[in-house]
Amino acid sequence: MKIGAGPGRPWPGRRHLRSLGAGIAAFVLLILLWEGYKLIGSPDGFSLHDVRLLPRADDDSMPHVWQVVQRFSEPEISAAGSSSVLVAVLKAAWFSFRISVAGWLGGVLVGVLLAVLMQRFRTAQDALLPYIIVSQTVPLVAIAPVIVGWGGQLAVFGQPWQPWMSVAVISGYLAFFPVAVGMLRGLNSPQPAQLGLMHSYAASWWQTLVRLRLPASVGYLVPALRLAAAASVIGTIVAEISTGTRGGIGRLIIEYAQSATGDPARPWTAIVGAAGLGLVVAALVSLLDVGLSRFNPAGAR
Repeated sequence: MKIGAGPGRPWPGRRHLRSLGAGIAAFVLLILLWEGYKLIGSPDGFSLHDVRLLPRADDDSMPHVWQVVQRFSEPEISAAGSSSVLVAVLKAAWFSFRISVAGWLGGVLVGVLLAVLMQRFRTAQDALLPYIIVSQTVPLVAIAPVIVGWGGQLAVFGQPWQPWMSVAVISGYLAFFPVAVGMLRGLNSPQPAQLGLMHSYAASWWQTLVRLRLPASVGYLVPALRLAAAASVIGTIVAEISTGTRGGIGRLIIEYAQSATGDPARPWTAIVGAAGLGLVVAALVSLLDVGLSRFNPAGAR
């Protein structure tokens, strides 16, 4: 039987094209809302009982979109040499992208292993799941110094611990949670009749895992991978700021923010770079959805 698009099974890429179109439309709408609020908004913003609900619409707080775009072509002078702001943002985003991928891969690996362990042993689920949930309530700014301190005492294959490794660990710390929870739910999703059929064939736990539970978990795993990708990017940027790691987009946001008084549009170039980094990572994870869609049972999503 040929697996693919056909009657009753639409081409899996069609949904992603619709998502791409919706993303572009949302981006255009965001620009229109930004410029529209800047046109009609108050330079002092809007406050209610001393609580600011809407930002200031002045040039210092909300520069025009074309001013931000113009800053990308301006020269950027740093210790590494002279280039444009666009090149500096792309280099910083590439640095953070590699760390995000490392953190995402580590988080996915840990999350999948924990999910399989908790599915196999109910005692492990009762013992680990509460701590997995509580782990996400710890602020990154609190654990970042601890991870950096521990990392300084470690060596990887005889090589000293690098600062980017601490950032990757923090990134993976955020990424593993949605994978562990989503994967566990997917592994437990087969119906009793399906499990009974596997038992009637005298299938072992491993055979049941490979032939039934893992395919059934795809519909739950792919959304979890998307959440993990977004969490890894956020963790990387926050960790770069918290640990002072240079070279990434998080550190560039801080450096450009220091010049916000004289050039309020420049910090937004780094923010746009961080947003673009998140979109690229999310798009790459969506490619997994296309590849794994054939294993997704109908109605799993």
